[in-house]
Amino acid sequence: MGAEASAGVESYFATPAVDHAVAGVAAGTISTLCMNPLDLIKTRFQVNQTAFSHVPAERSVFYQSVARRRWLFWLMGGKPVVDIADGIYGIYRHHGFRGLYRGVVPNVVGNASSWGLYFLWYTMFKDLMVRNSGEGSEPVRLSPMSHLLAATESGVITAIMTNPIWVVKTRMFTTTVTEPQLQPGVSGSYGPVGDPSRAGLAHILREPGAKPPKAYRGLLHGLVSTVQSEGIAGLYKGVGLAIVGVSNGAIQFMTYEQLKQWRSSMKLRHSVDGSRSYSELELDSVKLSNTDYTILSGAAKLLAITLTYPYQVVRSRVQNHATLHIYPSAWACIRRTFRDEGFFAFYRGFATNAVRILPGTCVTFVAYENVAWMLRKAADARSSSALEVSS
Repeated sequence: MGAEASAGVESYFATPAVDHAVAGVAAGTISTLCMNPLDLIKTRFQVNQTAFSHVPAERSVFYQSVARRRWLFWLMGGKPVVDIADGIYGIYRHHGFRGLYRGVVPNVVGNASSWGLYFLWYTMFKDLMVRNSGEGSEPVRLSPMSHLLAATESGVITAIMTNPIWVVKTRMFTTTVTEPQLQPGVSGSYGPVGDPSRAGLAHILREPGAKPPKAYRGLLHGLVSTVQSEGIAGLYKGVGLAIVGVSNGAIQFMTYEQLKQWRSSMKLRHSVDGSRSYSELELDSVKLSNTDYTILSGAAKLLAITLTYPYQVVRSRVQNHATLHIYPSAWACIRRTFRDEGFFAFYRGFATNAVRILPGTCVTFVAYENVAWMLRKAADARSSSALEVSS
């Protein structure tokens, strides 16, 4: 993810950092449009407070039809993955295709701006580190801690700038424009125990006197409504947790950088002198295959999400305005969740997230790397044409 010294690399736009920002925006947009249904169901699973029933008779016709075919049930990945499929199918059945893309505008804006800003700052910080670490003509290669520091700094700035968008996205994901029609579940109680498509929605009506939360019509309506009802502070619900969550991106990018440099070094050793070390610029200039980008980014994200997932659950619950009275603060959310639901509640939606995160991350990084490479080649071609004309 190139942090090139400005003098050594041609850029299509103003600077290489802007090129990477544009590539990040494109990657975030493509990934979000592909993955919004899974992101929607993941968020609802995170704020859900009731486990889904294991009894097929208490589940939907779709779940029962899969459960009857045990080979298909396990081929799909067992109950966690079937729950995901059941949830997505249920949303489609109740709300149509548009229901699967509820909140897509703030999600696209949030992801596109987050990836764009992240790569912009990340590339700038890396470029600064490379230039400040230069010792004469010696090749400069950043250490894992330098990558971790650059990723952390970029993540903090991006988290603060984009938090209002994520608040609106979470609230749109956990509400519906139409009232959810709840049916009796296990023991006659009301809840989403038998219908994952209503996860994160049904429990809000179990509180005595609770009213359904206001469903935002869109990003602008959500931002204005939040400021009117909660003030500017409402837009920064969960920002502390978002900053804590920067560790996720920092671990991911550090791991990805190390894996990518390791793979790039292998490629360089087969094509050029393999007896010397390579600089950051040389390693960033290597074009790997889409398979390489897929495997490396997936492995890095899986490690990061496993280590940091609990904060995402707490953040989603704190930002969900239907449960503000239950979780007034992050610490209160942690204590109540652990007391009422146990440790594994902090990994609610993890299977959904894992299923989503692998293709989502791979799509994002493959798109990013290819767009960044195309911009670099376009800049080189433009520079060569300019030289031919001037000569």
